[in-house]
Amino acid sequence: MTPVIAAAAPEVFGARHLALLGLAAALAVVVVVAARRLRGRDAERPVTTTGGWVLLVASLAWMGWWMLPENWDIGRSLPLHFSDVLRLIAAVALIWRARWAVAITYYWGLTLNTQALLSPHPSQLRLSPVEFPFYWGLHITVLLVAIGLIWGLGYRPQWRDFRLAFGAVLLWAALVMGINALIGTNYGFLNDHPPGASILDLLGPWPIFIFWEIVLVAAVWALMTWPWTRQRRGAGGVRNR
Repeated sequence: MTPVIAAAAPEVFGARHLALLGLAAALAVVVVVAARRLRGRDAERPVTTTGGWVLLVASLAWMGWWMLPENWDIGRSLPLHFSDVLRLIAAVALIWRARWAVAITYYWGLTLNTQALLSPHPSQLRLSPVEFPFYWGLHITVLLVAIGLIWGLGYRPQWRDFRLAFGAVLLWAALVMGINALIGTNYGFLNDHPPGASILDLLGPWPIFIFWEIVLVAAVWALMTWPWTRQRRGAGGVRNR
């Protein structure tokens, strides 16, 4: 009898991964151009609101799929990763344009969410009828929402947005760390390193890498705020919302 050899998972930064990142980059350009043409027109709100509802329904469907008995895994099924709550917040940002939601979508979406795109577990690169399209589709969509709101629709982050997003990430991290400790999980990769290689490997063991994460997030988000605060209000026809 011929032994069955399991196919190796595609490599991170292999051909499939690079193709997905290239797709995300191309879509970002399309979204910015389309959003700029849409900005200020009567169709702006209906289009973004519809997109927000689609994102919300897809996100809830993804959560529900993990809750099915055949998919249930206490270490994966609860919506406690940063990307889980971020998808709902990004939907709120599109539907209601709440300033707090736009702020969190910008800061979390371009950093925490991007880590899932740049350093996915190799299993997320395997083709599958549900996990593959939902994982990549939702993470790329949240990235596009963040880019579209800022560079397309003209929202301009300010220092109050930085403080709000940073405070929110600390509160969420504290909540999830406590839940992880109670049920023995590692949501948000807050109680241990994630499986496989990641940037966290460079930051030392737990809990030292949590401290360095906080420092790096604060520094990067400050740099993501400073250029917008240097712009004069209304310069170049850009709205400071």
